[in-house]
Amino acid sequence: MVTTPFIINEIYDIIQKSTAFELTLEALLALGVIWIVLYKANGKRAKRLSAEQKAKLIEEWMPEPLVGKVPDNHPALHTHVVIGKVGKVINIDGKQCLNLASQNYLGLLEDENIQEAAIKSLRKYGVGSCGPRGFYGTLDVHLDLEERLAKFMEVEEAVVYSYAFSTIASAIPAYAKRGDIIFVDEYANFSIQKGIDASRSRTVFYKHNDMADLERLLKEQAVEDKRNPKKAARTRRFLVAEAIYMNTGEICPLPQLVELRKRYKLRMFLDESISFGVLGLNGRGAIEHFNVDKIEVDLRSAGLEWAAGTIGGFCAGSSFIVEHQRLSGLGYCFSASLPPLLAQAAISALDRFESEPKIFAELRSCCQKVSQKLPSLTDFTFRGDPLSPVKHLYLKNESDPVAEKRLLDRISQECINNGLAIVAAEYLEDMEKRCPRPSIRLAVNRLLTDSDIDDAFRILQQSSRKVLSES
Repeated sequence: MVTTPFIINEIYDIIQKSTAFELTLEALLALGVIWIVLYKANGKRAKRLSAEQKAKLIEEWMPEPLVGKVPDNHPALHTHVVIGKVGKVINIDGKQCLNLASQNYLGLLEDENIQEAAIKSLRKYGVGSCGPRGFYGTLDVHLDLEERLAKFMEVEEAVVYSYAFSTIASAIPAYAKRGDIIFVDEYANFSIQKGIDASRSRTVFYKHNDMADLERLLKEQAVEDKRNPKKAARTRRFLVAEAIYMNTGEICPLPQLVELRKRYKLRMFLDESISFGVLGLNGRGAIEHFNVDKIEVDLRSAGLEWAAGTIGGFCAGSSFIVEHQRLSGLGYCFSASLPPLLAQAAISALDRFESEPKIFAELRSCCQKVSQKLPSLTDFTFRGDPLSPVKHLYLKNESDPVAEKRLLDRISQECINNGLAIVAAEYLEDMEKRCPRPSIRLAVNRLLTDSDIDDAFRILQQSSRKVLSES
C-alpha cells in the first residue's frame, strides 16, 4: 500500500530534478486536464432546450451577408451581353462593334479550319479530360501539343498548363523558395506577382525597363554577399521579366537583361505571353526578335490565350527544367488538364504559324499603323512599343485615379454606343504591388484594315471629346 509521505517525497523528488521549462509544461498540462474535466461537467449540467425553443432560435437567426451592400448603380449589376463569336467584329447588347478590346492578335478565333479541328476533337474526346495530368488527365493530344511546342520553340521539351495565369504563377515557386532573391520589373503582370508571392522569396523590384537601376540593385546585392559569404552560397538569385509588358505594352531590353544575368550569375525567367506569335520572323518571341541565344534564358513561359486564340499556357526549356515542373508545378499537378478540343486548337494554330509565317509581319504592320495614329488623339497620351499589339491610352490631364477610371469607363461606353468596342484596363488596386495608372488598353488585331483603323480613331476622338466636354 502506497503511503501519503511516500507520494509527497516522490513529488518533491520530481520537482527537484525537473528544469523550469519542464515544470511549466507539466503545470500547463495539468491545468488543461482540469479545464477539460470541468468544461465537460458544466456541459452535462447545461440546460437542454425544448423543440419550441430551438425552432424559435432558428427562426430569429440572421446570417451575415457574404457580400456587403452593393449600390444599385454598381457596374457589376449592369454588364454587357456579347452575342455570337468574338472576332474582329463583336455583337455587344445587339450592336455590331469593331473590336479593339479582345486579345486576339492574329485573328485565329475566326479561323474556320481551327474551329473544325476543335469540333472533331470534341466528338472524339468529349468536353474535358476530368483529371490532372499526373493521374488520368493526360491524353495523346496533350503529348502531341507538348511535342509540337518544343519543336516550334526549338527547345528540348515543353510542358502544357490548363490556364495561362497559372503557368508563370506555378513555374516561379517551382524553383524559387524561401531564402532566395528575385529581381523583377516593377510593372510585371499580376500572374508573375502571384508566383513570386507563392515562392516566399525576397523580392527586389527595379524601375520599369531601367537597366541602370537593375544594375545598381545587383551591385548592392553583390556587396551584401561579400559581407556574408556563407549565406550568399546558399542563396539563389532569379531575374524575372516579360518580353512585352501587359501593363505598359513596352518590349523589355532583352540583350541587356541577358548581359546582366551572365555578369551577376542569375537564373532568368521570361514570360512571352504577348510576344509569342507576335515578335520574330517566325513568331517565336523576343528571343528570336533580338537574336539572343536560347540557352541564355533558363525558362520561357507563354499563354496560348492571346495570339494562338485558345486557352492554356506552356513553359519551354531544357528537359531538366521542364521535368521538374511535372513534379513541382502546382498548376500542373493539381489542376484538371487542358480540355482536348482546346489542345487541338493550339496544335492547329501552330500549323498556321508554320505554314503561313507572313501573318506575323501582317500583325506587326497593323501595330505600327495604330501607333502612327495615336498622336492624333487630342485628349490622350499613350504608351506601347510600335511592334506591340497592346497599347495604353492615358488622359492628358492626370487627376485622382478613381475619377480617371470613371471617365475612361464613360469614354469606353460612348465608344461602344458608336460602334467601337474598347475597355478600360482593370486592376486589383488593393493587391497589385504597384498599381498602374488607369488607362484604356487597346488590343490590335491582324485583320484590321486601314479603313477599320481610321474609323476606330474617329470614334475614339469624338467619344472622348463628348465625354470630357460634359464633365
